Amino acid sequence: MPAILARADRERPAPQPRRGAPATLAALGLLALAGCGTVSNAVSGLTGGGPAPGQPGYVSGFLGGAVADEPRAALVAREVLSVGGTAADAAVAAGFAMAVTLPSRTGLGAGGACLVYTHSRNTTEALLFLPPAGTAAGGDRPAAVPMLARGLFALHTRNPRRPFEELMAPAEQLARFGATVSRAFAQDLAAVSGPLFADPRARALYADAAGRPLAEGERMTQADLGATLGALRVSGVGDLHQGALARRLEAASPGIGGPLTVEQLRPALPSVTAPLQVSVGSDILSFLPAPADGGLAAAAAFQALQAGEGVDAASQRGLAVSHAWRQGGADPAALLARPPAFPGAAPVLPASAGLMTLDRDGNAVSCVFTLNNLFGTGRVVPQMGFLLAAAPGVGRVEPPLLAAALAHNANLRAFRYAGTGTGQAAAPIALALPAARHLLNRTGIDAAVAGVPEPGRANAIGCPAYLPGNSAQCAAATDPRGAGLAIGGGL
Repeated sequence: MPAILARADRERPAPQPRRGAPATLAALGLLALAGCGTVSNAVSGLTGGGPAPGQPGYVSGFLGGAVADEPRAALVAREVLSVGGTAADAAVAAGFAMAVTLPSRTGLGAGGACLVYTHSRNTTEALLFLPPAGTAAGGDRPAAVPMLARGLFALHTRNPRRPFEELMAPAEQLARFGATVSRAFAQDLAAVSGPLFADPRARALYADAAGRPLAEGERMTQADLGATLGALRVSGVGDLHQGALARRLEAASPGIGGPLTVEQLRPALPSVTAPLQVSVGSDILSFLPAPADGGLAAAAAFQALQAGEGVDAASQRGLAVSHAWRQGGADPAALLARPPAFPGAAPVLPASAGLMTLDRDGNAVSCVFTLNNLFGTGRVVPQMGFLLAAAPGVGRVEPPLLAAALAHNANLRAFRYAGTGTGQAAAPIALALPAARHLLNRTGIDAAVAGVPEPGRANAIGCPAYLPGNSAQCAAATDPRGAGLAIGGGL
Protein backbone atom coordinates (compact mmCIF):
# COMPACT_ATOMS: atom_id res chain seq x y z
CA MET A 1 0.00 0.00 0.00
CA PRO A 2 1.28 3.52 -0.68
CA ALA A 3 2.62 5.55 2.19
CA ILE A 4 0.64 8.75 2.67
CA LEU A 5 2.77 11.83 3.25
CA ALA A 6 1.61 13.48 6.46
CA ARG A 7 1.41 17.24 6.86
CA ALA A 8 4.08 18.77 9.05
CA ASP A 9 4.27 22.40 10.17
CA ARG A 10 1.45 23.23 7.74
CA GLU A 11 3.63 21.85 4.95
CA ARG A 12 6.07 24.67 5.30
CA PRO A 13 9.74 23.61 5.37
CA ALA A 14 12.05 24.76 8.10
CA PRO A 15 14.97 26.97 7.02
CA GLN A 16 17.81 24.87 5.64
CA PRO A 17 21.53 25.51 5.40
CA ARG A 18 22.65 26.30 1.87
CA ARG A 19 24.96 23.36 1.35
CA GLY A 20 26.99 22.86 -1.81
CA ALA A 21 29.17 25.42 -3.51
CA PRO A 22 27.35 27.30 -6.25
CA ALA A 23 28.55 27.44 -9.84
CA THR A 24 27.89 29.69 -12.80
CA LEU A 25 25.45 28.91 -15.57
CA ALA A 26 28.42 28.39 -17.87
CA ALA A 27 28.96 25.07 -16.12
CA LEU A 28 26.03 23.66 -18.10
CA GLY A 29 26.14 23.39 -21.88
CA LEU A 30 23.26 23.36 -24.37
CA LEU A 31 22.65 19.91 -25.85
CA ALA A 32 19.34 20.18 -27.68
CA LEU A 33 16.71 22.80 -28.43
CA ALA A 34 13.48 22.18 -30.32
CA GLY A 35 11.16 25.02 -31.37
CA CYS A 36 12.62 27.56 -28.96
CA GLY A 37 13.93 30.40 -31.08
CA THR A 38 12.58 33.17 -28.84
CA VAL A 39 13.52 31.81 -25.42
CA SER A 40 16.03 33.96 -23.56
CA ASN A 41 18.80 32.46 -21.46
CA ALA A 42 18.66 35.35 -19.01
CA VAL A 43 17.20 33.62 -15.98
CA SER A 44 20.17 33.91 -13.65
CA GLY A 45 18.55 36.81 -11.85
CA LEU A 46 15.68 34.59 -10.74
CA THR A 47 17.62 32.54 -8.22
CA GLY A 48 20.90 34.43 -8.07
CA GLY A 49 24.12 33.67 -9.90
CA GLY A 50 27.16 31.92 -8.48
CA PRO A 51 30.70 33.21 -7.95
CA ALA A 52 32.73 34.23 -10.99
CA PRO A 53 35.64 32.04 -12.19
CA GLY A 54 38.60 32.39 -9.88
CA GLN A 55 36.49 33.55 -6.95
CA PRO A 56 35.98 31.53 -3.74
CA GLY A 57 33.12 29.06 -4.13
CA TYR A 58 33.35 28.81 -7.91
CA VAL A 59 32.73 25.27 -9.10
CA SER A 60 33.33 23.82 -12.53
CA GLY A 61 32.66 20.41 -14.01
CA PHE A 62 29.60 18.37 -14.80
CA LEU A 63 26.51 19.61 -12.97
CA GLY A 64 23.77 17.42 -14.48
CA GLY A 65 20.99 18.20 -16.91
CA ALA A 66 17.35 19.03 -17.42
CA VAL A 67 14.71 18.34 -20.06
CA ALA A 68 11.25 19.91 -20.14
CA ASP A 69 8.39 20.27 -22.60
CA GLU A 70 8.46 24.03 -21.96
CA PRO A 71 11.89 25.65 -22.43
CA ARG A 72 11.79 28.25 -19.65
CA ALA A 73 11.21 25.51 -17.08
CA ALA A 74 14.37 23.72 -18.24
CA LEU A 75 16.33 26.96 -17.90
CA VAL A 76 15.08 27.43 -14.35
CA ALA A 77 16.12 23.85 -13.53
CA ARG A 78 19.56 24.54 -14.96
CA GLU A 79 19.93 27.58 -12.75
CA VAL A 80 19.08 25.57 -9.63
CA LEU A 81 21.62 22.89 -10.56
CA SER A 82 24.22 25.58 -11.14
CA VAL A 83 23.87 26.87 -7.57
CA GLY A 84 24.31 23.45 -6.01
CA GLY A 85 20.72 22.19 -5.97
CA THR A 86 19.84 18.52 -6.23
CA ALA A 87 17.77 16.96 -8.99
CA ALA A 88 14.75 17.17 -6.68
CA ASP A 89 15.40 20.87 -6.04
CA ALA A 90 15.69 21.53 -9.77
CA ALA A 91 12.50 19.60 -10.56
CA VAL A 92 10.55 21.52 -7.90
CA ALA A 93 11.65 24.90 -9.26
CA ALA A 94 11.01 23.82 -12.85
CA GLY A 95 7.61 22.35 -11.94
CA PHE A 96 6.44 25.63 -10.43
CA ALA A 97 7.91 27.57 -13.37
CA MET A 98 6.07 25.38 -15.86
CA ALA A 99 2.85 26.09 -13.95
CA VAL A 100 3.35 29.71 -15.03
CA THR A 101 4.73 29.28 -18.53
CA LEU A 102 2.65 26.28 -19.73
CA PRO A 103 -0.79 26.81 -18.11
CA SER A 104 -2.39 24.84 -20.94
CA ARG A 105 -1.04 21.55 -19.52
CA THR A 106 -0.13 22.21 -15.89
CA GLY A 107 -0.63 24.79 -13.16
CA LEU A 108 -1.51 25.18 -9.50
CA GLY A 109 -4.82 23.45 -10.27
CA ALA A 110 -3.04 20.46 -11.82
CA GLY A 111 -1.54 17.23 -10.53
CA GLY A 112 0.91 14.62 -11.71
CA ALA A 113 3.34 11.88 -10.79
CA CYS A 114 7.12 11.56 -10.47
CA LEU A 115 9.81 8.92 -10.18
CA VAL A 116 12.72 9.82 -7.90
CA TYR A 117 16.09 8.05 -7.83
CA THR A 118 18.14 8.94 -4.74
CA HIS A 119 21.77 7.87 -4.97
CA SER A 120 22.39 7.81 -1.20
CA ARG A 121 19.49 5.35 -0.73
CA ASN A 122 20.07 3.60 -4.06
CA THR A 123 16.32 3.35 -4.58
CA THR A 124 13.69 4.63 -6.99
CA GLU A 125 10.37 5.78 -5.52
CA ALA A 126 7.11 6.75 -7.17
CA LEU A 127 5.43 9.94 -5.95
CA LEU A 128 1.77 10.22 -6.95
CA PHE A 129 -0.23 13.44 -6.67
CA LEU A 130 -2.99 12.83 -9.19
CA PRO A 131 -5.82 15.41 -9.10
CA PRO A 132 -8.93 13.67 -7.69
CA ALA A 133 -12.40 14.76 -8.70
CA GLY A 134 -14.20 17.17 -6.43
CA THR A 135 -17.54 15.98 -5.10
CA ALA A 136 -19.39 19.23 -4.38
CA ALA A 137 -22.81 19.42 -6.00
CA GLY A 138 -23.66 21.81 -8.81
CA GLY A 139 -21.62 23.49 -11.51
CA ASP A 140 -21.27 22.96 -15.25
CA ARG A 141 -17.47 22.49 -15.24
CA PRO A 142 -16.67 19.80 -12.63
CA ALA A 143 -13.20 20.42 -11.24
CA ALA A 144 -10.46 18.32 -9.70
CA VAL A 145 -8.76 19.06 -6.39
CA PRO A 146 -5.49 20.99 -6.97
CA MET A 147 -2.47 18.80 -6.17
CA LEU A 148 0.59 20.36 -7.82
CA ALA A 149 1.82 22.47 -4.89
CA ARG A 150 1.54 19.64 -2.38
CA GLY A 151 3.10 17.25 -4.88
CA LEU A 152 6.12 19.47 -5.46
CA PHE A 153 6.51 20.01 -1.73
CA ALA A 154 6.53 16.23 -1.26
CA LEU A 155 9.10 15.93 -4.04
CA HIS A 156 11.34 18.40 -2.23
CA THR A 157 11.33 16.23 0.89
CA ARG A 158 12.88 13.30 -0.98
CA ASN A 159 16.34 14.91 -1.37
CA PRO A 160 16.49 18.63 -0.56
CA ARG A 161 19.48 20.95 -0.52
CA ARG A 162 18.11 24.40 -1.41
CA PRO A 163 15.31 26.03 0.65
CA PHE A 164 11.81 25.37 -0.69
CA GLU A 165 10.91 29.07 -0.62
CA GLU A 166 13.90 29.83 -2.83
CA LEU A 167 12.75 27.26 -5.37
CA MET A 168 9.33 28.94 -5.66
CA ALA A 169 10.85 32.35 -6.39
CA PRO A 170 11.49 31.90 -10.14
CA ALA A 171 7.86 30.98 -10.82
CA GLU A 172 6.56 33.86 -8.72
CA GLN A 173 8.75 36.36 -10.57
CA LEU A 174 7.85 34.95 -13.98
CA ALA A 175 4.18 35.41 -13.11
CA ARG A 176 4.50 38.88 -11.57
CA PHE A 177 6.89 40.44 -14.08
CA GLY A 178 6.02 38.46 -17.17
CA ALA A 179 7.43 35.63 -19.24
CA THR A 180 8.00 35.32 -22.96
CA VAL A 181 5.42 33.06 -24.59
CA SER A 182 7.15 29.91 -25.82
CA ARG A 183 6.25 27.97 -28.92
CA ALA A 184 4.95 25.16 -26.70
CA PHE A 185 2.33 27.40 -25.10
CA ALA A 186 1.54 29.39 -28.26
CA GLN A 187 0.65 26.18 -30.12
CA ASP A 188 -1.71 25.02 -27.38
CA LEU A 189 -3.31 28.44 -27.09
CA ALA A 190 -3.91 28.76 -30.82
CA ALA A 191 -5.60 25.35 -30.87
CA VAL A 192 -8.33 26.16 -28.34
CA SER A 193 -8.45 29.95 -28.06
CA GLY A 194 -12.02 30.13 -29.40
CA PRO A 195 -13.80 28.29 -26.59
CA LEU A 196 -11.17 29.30 -24.02
CA PHE A 197 -11.77 33.01 -24.58
CA ALA A 198 -15.43 32.59 -23.66
CA ASP A 199 -14.04 33.02 -20.14
CA PRO A 200 -13.22 36.74 -19.77
CA ARG A 201 -10.44 36.09 -17.26
CA ALA A 202 -8.72 33.64 -19.59
CA ARG A 203 -9.07 36.15 -22.43
CA ALA A 204 -7.53 38.88 -20.28
CA LEU A 205 -4.52 36.68 -19.50
CA TYR A 206 -3.89 34.94 -22.80
CA ALA A 207 -5.04 37.43 -25.50
CA ASP A 208 -3.41 40.61 -26.80
CA ALA A 209 -5.07 44.03 -26.86
CA ALA A 210 -6.87 43.12 -30.09
CA GLY A 211 -8.27 39.92 -28.59
CA ARG A 212 -5.95 37.62 -30.55
CA PRO A 213 -4.19 34.69 -28.84
CA LEU A 214 -0.72 35.61 -27.59
CA ALA A 215 1.90 34.54 -30.11
CA GLU A 216 5.36 33.07 -29.61
CA GLY A 217 7.72 35.75 -28.34
CA GLU A 218 5.04 38.01 -26.83
CA ARG A 219 4.92 38.85 -23.14
CA MET A 220 2.49 37.16 -20.72
CA THR A 221 1.99 38.64 -17.25
CA GLN A 222 -0.13 36.93 -14.57
CA ALA A 223 -0.30 39.21 -11.53
CA ASP A 224 -2.98 37.26 -9.63
CA LEU A 225 -1.05 34.01 -10.08
CA GLY A 226 2.10 35.75 -8.86
CA ALA A 227 0.26 36.86 -5.74
CA THR A 228 -1.03 33.32 -5.13
CA LEU A 229 2.46 31.88 -5.52
CA GLY A 230 3.78 34.54 -3.13
CA ALA A 231 1.15 33.57 -0.54
CA LEU A 232 2.11 29.90 -0.88
CA ARG A 233 5.79 30.77 -0.52
CA VAL A 234 5.17 32.73 2.68
CA SER A 235 2.42 30.64 4.29
CA GLY A 236 3.29 27.17 2.99
CA VAL A 237 1.58 25.06 0.35
CA GLY A 238 -0.93 23.79 2.93
CA ASP A 239 -2.59 27.20 2.79
CA LEU A 240 -4.21 26.15 -0.49
CA HIS A 241 -5.79 23.15 1.27
CA GLN A 242 -6.64 24.30 4.78
CA GLY A 243 -5.88 28.01 5.13
CA ALA A 244 -6.88 31.38 3.75
CA LEU A 245 -6.25 30.39 0.14
CA ALA A 246 -8.40 27.28 0.59
CA ARG A 247 -11.28 29.41 1.83
CA ARG A 248 -10.85 31.82 -1.08
CA LEU A 249 -10.92 28.89 -3.52
CA GLU A 250 -14.04 27.51 -1.82
CA ALA A 251 -15.76 30.88 -2.25
CA ALA A 252 -14.62 31.48 -5.83
CA SER A 253 -14.90 28.02 -7.42
CA PRO A 254 -18.74 27.84 -7.63
CA GLY A 255 -18.70 30.97 -9.78
CA ILE A 256 -16.63 29.22 -12.46
CA GLY A 257 -18.71 26.04 -12.47
CA GLY A 258 -16.39 23.75 -10.51
CA PRO A 259 -17.27 24.03 -6.82
CA LEU A 260 -14.65 22.80 -4.34
CA THR A 261 -14.83 22.83 -0.55
CA VAL A 262 -12.21 22.98 2.18
CA GLU A 263 -13.43 19.56 3.30
CA GLN A 264 -12.36 18.20 -0.10
CA LEU A 265 -9.12 20.15 -0.26
CA ARG A 266 -7.80 19.34 3.24
CA PRO A 267 -7.37 15.54 3.04
CA ALA A 268 -5.93 15.41 -0.50
CA LEU A 269 -2.32 14.28 0.00
CA PRO A 270 0.43 12.89 -2.25
CA SER A 271 1.60 9.33 -1.69
CA VAL A 272 4.95 7.59 -2.04
CA THR A 273 4.81 4.04 -3.31
CA ALA A 274 6.87 1.42 -5.11
CA PRO A 275 7.20 1.75 -8.88
CA LEU A 276 6.62 -0.96 -11.46
CA GLN A 277 10.00 -2.46 -12.30
CA VAL A 278 11.41 -4.42 -15.24
CA SER A 279 14.90 -5.95 -15.43
CA VAL A 280 17.09 -4.80 -18.33
CA GLY A 281 20.30 -6.76 -17.99
CA SER A 282 21.80 -5.64 -14.70
CA ASP A 283 19.73 -2.45 -14.67
CA ILE A 284 16.33 -1.88 -13.08
CA LEU A 285 13.89 0.12 -15.21
CA SER A 286 11.14 1.70 -13.08
CA PHE A 287 7.79 2.94 -14.39
CA LEU A 288 5.01 4.94 -12.75
CA PRO A 289 2.57 2.53 -11.09
CA ALA A 290 -1.24 2.56 -11.28
CA PRO A 291 -3.30 4.64 -10.88
CA ALA A 292 -0.78 6.52 -13.06
CA ASP A 293 -1.49 3.77 -15.57
CA GLY A 294 0.47 5.32 -18.41
CA GLY A 295 3.44 3.75 -16.64
CA LEU A 296 1.71 0.37 -16.67
CA ALA A 297 0.98 0.75 -20.39
CA ALA A 298 4.58 1.80 -21.09
CA ALA A 299 5.94 -1.16 -19.11
CA ALA A 300 3.81 -3.53 -21.19
CA ALA A 301 4.95 -1.84 -24.41
CA PHE A 302 8.59 -2.03 -23.32
CA GLN A 303 8.29 -5.74 -22.55
CA ALA A 304 6.79 -6.30 -26.00
CA LEU A 305 9.70 -4.45 -27.64
CA GLN A 306 12.12 -6.40 -25.43
CA ALA A 307 10.55 -9.61 -26.75
CA GLY A 308 11.09 -8.52 -30.35
CA GLU A 309 7.58 -7.35 -31.24
CA GLY A 310 7.05 -4.43 -33.60
CA VAL A 311 6.25 -0.88 -32.57
CA ASP A 312 2.55 -1.06 -33.49
CA ALA A 313 2.07 -4.34 -31.65
CA ALA A 314 3.92 -3.01 -28.60
CA SER A 315 1.76 0.13 -28.57
CA GLN A 316 -1.42 -1.93 -28.78
CA ARG A 317 -0.28 -4.22 -25.97
CA GLY A 318 0.33 -1.21 -23.74
CA LEU A 319 -3.10 0.27 -24.45
CA ALA A 320 -4.77 -3.09 -23.92
CA VAL A 321 -3.15 -3.50 -20.50
CA SER A 322 -4.14 0.02 -19.48
CA HIS A 323 -7.71 -0.50 -20.72
CA ALA A 324 -8.02 -3.75 -18.76
CA TRP A 325 -6.77 -2.09 -15.59
CA ARG A 326 -9.25 0.78 -15.99
CA GLN A 327 -12.11 -1.60 -16.56
CA GLY A 328 -11.67 -3.53 -13.35
CA GLY A 329 -8.49 -2.63 -11.52
CA ALA A 330 -6.86 -6.01 -12.24
CA ASP A 331 -3.49 -6.75 -10.65
CA PRO A 332 -0.84 -4.91 -12.74
CA ALA A 333 1.68 -7.74 -12.39
CA ALA A 334 -0.86 -10.24 -13.72
CA LEU A 335 -1.70 -7.95 -16.64
CA LEU A 336 1.98 -7.61 -17.53
CA ALA A 337 2.44 -11.38 -17.32
CA ARG A 338 -0.67 -12.17 -19.43
CA PRO A 339 -1.53 -9.13 -21.56
CA PRO A 340 -5.14 -9.05 -22.81
CA ALA A 341 -6.14 -8.53 -26.42
CA PHE A 342 -6.27 -4.98 -27.75
CA PRO A 343 -9.89 -3.78 -27.45
CA GLY A 344 -9.80 -1.36 -30.39
CA ALA A 345 -9.37 2.39 -30.66
CA ALA A 346 -8.40 4.21 -27.48
CA PRO A 347 -10.71 6.96 -26.18
CA VAL A 348 -9.74 10.61 -26.50
CA LEU A 349 -7.25 11.24 -23.71
CA PRO A 350 -6.01 14.46 -22.08
CA ALA A 351 -2.74 16.28 -22.67
CA SER A 352 0.22 16.19 -20.30
CA ALA A 353 3.69 17.70 -19.94
CA GLY A 354 7.01 16.07 -19.03
CA LEU A 355 10.01 17.19 -17.00
CA MET A 356 13.29 15.47 -16.00
CA THR A 357 16.33 16.52 -13.98
CA LEU A 358 19.71 14.95 -13.16
CA ASP A 359 22.37 16.27 -10.79
CA ARG A 360 26.12 15.67 -10.60
CA ASP A 361 25.75 13.07 -7.82
CA GLY A 362 23.53 10.84 -9.95
CA ASN A 363 20.21 11.76 -8.33
CA ALA A 364 17.41 11.95 -10.90
CA VAL A 365 13.73 12.89 -11.21
CA SER A 366 11.24 12.15 -14.00
CA CYS A 367 7.78 13.80 -13.78
CA VAL A 368 4.60 14.20 -15.81
CA PHE A 369 1.92 16.82 -15.04
CA THR A 370 -1.67 17.25 -16.23
CA LEU A 371 -4.83 19.38 -16.01
CA ASN A 372 -6.90 16.40 -17.26
CA ASN A 373 -7.79 18.48 -20.31
CA LEU A 374 -6.05 21.14 -22.37
CA PHE A 375 -6.50 24.26 -20.17
CA GLY A 376 -8.38 22.18 -17.59
CA THR A 377 -11.92 23.44 -17.05
CA GLY A 378 -11.15 26.45 -19.26
CA ARG A 379 -11.99 28.98 -16.54
CA VAL A 380 -9.56 30.97 -14.40
CA VAL A 381 -10.19 31.18 -10.64
CA PRO A 382 -11.04 34.83 -9.87
CA GLN A 383 -8.25 36.76 -8.11
CA MET A 384 -6.12 33.60 -7.86
CA GLY A 385 -4.99 33.43 -11.47
CA PHE A 386 -4.91 29.70 -12.25
CA LEU A 387 -7.07 27.18 -14.06
CA LEU A 388 -8.64 24.24 -12.27
CA ALA A 389 -8.06 20.74 -13.62
CA ALA A 390 -11.07 18.99 -15.12
CA ALA A 391 -12.53 16.32 -12.84
CA PRO A 392 -11.37 12.89 -14.08
CA GLY A 393 -14.00 10.27 -14.83
CA VAL A 394 -16.79 12.85 -15.07
CA GLY A 395 -18.60 13.16 -18.38
CA ARG A 396 -16.15 12.61 -21.24
CA VAL A 397 -13.03 13.45 -19.21
CA GLU A 398 -10.75 10.40 -19.17
CA PRO A 399 -7.71 10.37 -16.88
CA PRO A 400 -4.50 10.85 -18.89
CA LEU A 401 -1.86 8.19 -19.48
CA LEU A 402 0.97 9.64 -17.39
CA ALA A 403 4.16 8.02 -18.69
CA ALA A 404 7.57 8.33 -17.02
CA ALA A 405 10.45 5.91 -16.45
CA LEU A 406 13.82 5.88 -14.70
CA ALA A 407 16.61 3.26 -14.77
CA HIS A 408 19.36 2.65 -12.23
CA ASN A 409 21.86 -0.10 -11.42
CA ALA A 410 21.47 -1.35 -7.86
CA ASN A 411 24.88 -3.08 -7.83
CA LEU A 412 26.75 -0.01 -9.05
CA ARG A 413 24.54 2.38 -7.04
CA ALA A 414 24.26 4.53 -10.14
CA PHE A 415 21.81 6.29 -12.46
CA ARG A 416 21.43 5.05 -16.03
CA TYR A 417 18.41 6.56 -17.84
CA ALA A 418 15.27 8.70 -17.47
CA GLY A 419 12.44 9.36 -19.89
CA THR A 420 8.97 10.82 -20.30
CA GLY A 421 6.33 10.31 -22.97
CA THR A 422 3.39 12.55 -23.79
CA GLY A 423 0.79 12.68 -26.56
CA GLN A 424 -2.57 11.26 -25.44
CA ALA A 425 -2.84 7.55 -26.33
CA ALA A 426 0.67 7.59 -27.85
CA ALA A 427 2.31 8.59 -24.54
CA PRO A 428 3.15 5.02 -23.43
CA ILE A 429 4.90 4.03 -26.67
CA ALA A 430 6.59 7.46 -26.74
CA LEU A 431 8.16 6.48 -23.42
CA ALA A 432 8.81 2.80 -24.14
CA LEU A 433 10.35 3.07 -27.61
CA PRO A 434 13.25 5.44 -26.78
CA ALA A 435 13.96 3.44 -23.61
CA ALA A 436 14.14 0.21 -25.64
CA ARG A 437 16.29 1.82 -28.32
CA HIS A 438 18.76 3.22 -25.82
CA LEU A 439 18.89 0.48 -23.18
CA LEU A 440 18.52 -2.58 -25.42
CA ASN A 441 20.10 -1.43 -28.69
CA ARG A 442 22.56 1.16 -27.35
CA THR A 443 21.11 3.83 -29.65
CA GLY A 444 22.28 7.37 -28.87
CA ILE A 445 19.86 9.60 -26.99
CA ASP A 446 19.21 11.98 -29.90
CA ALA A 447 18.29 9.13 -32.24
CA ALA A 448 16.35 7.30 -29.52
CA VAL A 449 13.78 10.08 -29.05
CA ALA A 450 13.30 10.77 -32.76
CA GLY A 451 10.34 9.50 -34.72
CA VAL A 452 8.11 8.03 -32.03
CA PRO A 453 4.54 7.41 -33.28
CA GLU A 454 2.34 10.49 -33.61
CA PRO A 455 1.07 12.32 -31.65
CA GLY A 456 3.64 11.10 -29.14
CA ARG A 457 6.56 13.21 -27.98
CA ALA A 458 9.59 11.82 -26.14
CA ASN A 459 12.24 13.23 -23.80
CA ALA A 460 15.24 11.37 -22.39
CA ILE A 461 18.47 11.62 -20.40
CA GLY A 462 21.00 8.79 -20.57
CA CYS A 463 24.38 8.01 -19.04
CA PRO A 464 25.75 4.87 -20.77
CA ALA A 465 28.74 4.76 -18.38
CA TYR A 466 26.44 5.49 -15.41
CA LEU A 467 26.49 8.36 -12.93
CA PRO A 468 28.43 8.59 -10.69
CA GLY A 469 30.81 7.44 -13.41
CA ASN A 470 31.89 8.85 -16.74
CA SER A 471 29.76 11.98 -16.96
CA ALA A 472 31.22 12.83 -20.37
CA GLN A 473 28.95 10.17 -21.88
CA CYS A 474 25.76 11.62 -20.36
CA ALA A 475 23.41 13.22 -22.89
CA ALA A 476 19.92 14.71 -22.93
CA ALA A 477 17.45 15.10 -25.79
CA THR A 478 13.95 16.33 -26.50
CA ASP A 479 11.74 15.28 -29.38
CA PRO A 480 12.80 17.37 -32.42
CA ARG A 481 9.14 17.73 -33.48
CA GLY A 482 8.19 19.27 -30.15
CA ALA A 483 8.87 22.61 -28.53
CA GLY A 484 10.87 21.58 -25.48
CA LEU A 485 14.43 22.07 -24.33
CA ALA A 486 17.17 19.67 -23.24
CA ILE A 487 20.25 21.01 -21.51
CA GLY A 488 23.16 19.45 -19.65
CA GLY A 489 26.89 19.01 -19.50
CA GLY A 490 29.70 20.92 -17.83
CA LEU A 491 33.04 22.66 -18.11
